[in-house]
Amino acid sequence: MPDAKPDAKIAKSISLRHLAFIIDGNRRWAVQRGLSQFDGHKRGAMVVREMTLALLRYGVQYVTFFVFSTENWKRSEEEVASLMDIFREMFDSFLDLAKKNQVRFIAIGDLTKLPQDIQEKIKIIHKETENFEKLIVTIAINYGGRDEIIRAAKKFAKDVEEGKRSSDSLVESDFAKYLDTVAVPYPDVLVRTGEKRISNFLLWQIAYSEIFFVDKFWPDFSEEDLGRVISEFSLRKRRYGV
Repeated sequence: MPDAKPDAKIAKSISLRHLAFIIDGNRRWAVQRGLSQFDGHKRGAMVVREMTLALLRYGVQYVTFFVFSTENWKRSEEEVASLMDIFREMFDSFLDLAKKNQVRFIAIGDLTKLPQDIQEKIKIIHKETENFEKLIVTIAINYGGRDEIIRAAKKFAKDVEEGKRSSDSLVESDFAKYLDTVAVPYPDVLVRTGEKRISNFLLWQIAYSEIFFVDKFWPDFSEEDLGRVISEFSLRKRRYGV
């Protein structure tokens, strides 16, 4: 697929800033085709790239992909190892895409639990894309919503212990600054493929997101599917609890 050339007309025709994906169904997609789990995850990584380029064409500013949860370590050692290999390759190829298209890369989650070489790759791509603004891509890796909230609470508690904050001063907007997602706005849209649940993803941030459950596996998710989500979102009226 060629590098994206964002279309100004399309960018002006939509109203969403941040679209988040729970990418599910790689393994089941592979089983249906008599392929290995590795093949399914490999195809899933390719769709992450394809959607990044598609969102550039649509003019969306932020996208978040949930690629590996804190619970995924419970999978077989073989599958986890293959996923780590795919992430290594994905980060390497994404750096080239990011430089060509002025895409900024952010990773969220407990990155300290990842293999050291992957942590280094993340640091490099963070650094080399930090000044790009055309699209901000967040990869949620070793991420869990509850884990994020606990880590944020610990950061706040530490600031209280050090006299930087008062426990009585805490409000929602202040607590959000301790979350992994401090650099991006809350998602306008959450898309889940394969299943109909949110799976411990962005529990704080999606309180008022519009949710779309897509009845297909992530490797089959296409730009046409993305267009349908964006089109339906443009027809929804967001009430934020009012």
